Amino acid sequence: MRATAVGLTAILMWSLLAVLTVATGQIPPFQLAAMTFAIGACVGPLTWLVRGKGVGSLRQPPIAWAVGVGGLFGYHALYFLSLRHAPPAEAGLVNYLWPLLIVVFSAFLPGERLAPHHVVGALLGLVGTVVLFLGRGLSGFAWEHAPGFLAAFIAAFLWAIYSVLSRRLKHVPTDAVAGFCAATALLAAIVHLLLERTVWPETASQWLALLALGVGPVGAAFYAWDNGMKQGDIRVLGAASYATPLLSTGFLIAAGFAEPTATLAIAALLIAGGGLIAAKDLFARSKA
Repeated sequence: MRATAVGLTAILMWSLLAVLTVATGQIPPFQLAAMTFAIGACVGPLTWLVRGKGVGSLRQPPIAWAVGVGGLFGYHALYFLSLRHAPPAEAGLVNYLWPLLIVVFSAFLPGERLAPHHVVGALLGLVGTVVLFLGRGLSGFAWEHAPGFLAAFIAAFLWAIYSVLSRRLKHVPTDAVAGFCAATALLAAIVHLLLERTVWPETASQWLALLALGVGPVGAAFYAWDNGMKQGDIRVLGAASYATPLLSTGFLIAAGFAEPTATLAIAALLIAGGGLIAAKDLFARSKA
């Protein structure tokens, strides 16, 4: 129960990703990834000082590094690619197949059982997400956008596979995520130097948004998600992940970057209902 709650905080932090990204200004995607993942890599070592841990947690087998870095860097690289070659709303909709995929893939884990209410909950979340994105207005799928949609589709599978494989690597401590973030920052910096023009934040508020982005959605969130995937209810976390675009839209509205609509209310009911259905077992255990 505790690990599931920790995993849910990652969903809350990821819902701040859009509003904080907007607040950072015009920093190119891979430069932003390099800077924020570098900050995120420092989050873990700061907790080591409190808990008396050392760098020993970074000494992990190659498979752990392949899954960790492949998941973090691979997903973000594909996601950024999808935003460059397809309309953001449509690309985001395709990308948000990953919560449903996590729920489905969890059935292949030892000791895990996929019940009908898990699938129903995840599907309701998917429908709610479709309603949410339709409310934003989709410009239509065109063949010239196919590379972007393909990248978003592969990114969804990659993040779901990374999340589920984290469960298989339960012996790898969450502290190792600091190393995965550092490697991701290095790879993002290399891609940035090869493909992008460097743009620095222009104001103090943009620097603060960058710091908050690195500490939260691109920092602590990955540690929390790793803990939730390894120790919590992976099916509940998968279904609950559909709350991310909903909460993200809510924060954008609160910040003045979007307007409230009836579509948002309908999506909220569907996503919240799906999450409650998927979490039925969790609530039953808490009452026991």
